[in-house]
Amino acid sequence: MKKLFLSAAFAALTLMSCNNEGSAVHTVESMKTPQMENFDKAFKSLGDPQNRPTEEERKRNTSELSDRRKALLVPASKELILSTGITEAELMRKTGGDMSQIIVWATQIYMQKSDEIRKNIKSDK
Repeated sequence: MKKLFLSAAFAALTLMSCNNEGSAVHTVESMKTPQMENFDKAFKSLGDPQNRPTEEERKRNTSELSDRRKALLVPASKELILSTGITEAELMRKTGGDMSQIIVWATQIYMQKSDEIRKNIKSDK
C-alpha cells in the first residue's frame, strides 16, 4: 500500500512538473507583441508550398533568400522595427530600403525582445 501511494505521489509530481513547463512556454508565446507574432508568421509562411524556393532559386545554391522570399518578410519586419519607436524615415535612412538589412534589423529586435521576455519569466519564478 505504501509503495502504491509513493508511486502515485511520484506520478502526480511528474505530471505537475510537465504541466509547469507547458505553462512557461505558453507564457512566452502569450507575452509576444502582435508585431512579434506577425514576424513569426511571416517566417513560417516561407515553408508554405507557394513560398518555397523555386527550382531556379535552388540552382543558385546560395544561403541568401531570393528577393521574392525577402519581399514576404519585409512588411512584418518593418512593422516590428516601427513598433520600437523608429520612424519610417529613420528606417529608410539606416537601411537604404535594402530588404536584407531590414530583415536583419528586425531579427535582432525580435531576438532582443524574446530574451527580455525570457528574463522576465525567470525573474517571476
